[in-house]
Amino acid sequence: MGTYLLAIGVILMVMLGWVVVQHVTRLFAARHPDLGAYREAFGGCDGCGCGATSCSRDTDEAARR
Repeated sequence: MGTYLLAIGVILMVMLGWVVVQHVTRLFAARHPDLGAYREAFGGCDGCGCGATSCSRDTDEAARR
C-alpha cells in the first residue's frame, strides 16, 4: 500500500512540476517579447490552437512545394 501511495504522489508531483514549468516559460515569454511569441508544445498551428477552419501553416508549406 505504501508503494501505491508513493507512486501516486510521485505522479502528482511530476504533473505539478510540469504546470510550474509552463507557467515560468509563459512569464519569461511575456517579459521578453523580442524573442518571439510563446508557442505551446502541441498547441496546433503555431501554438494558437488553430481555431479557424484552415491552417496558415498548411498553406505556407503547400506554397513551398
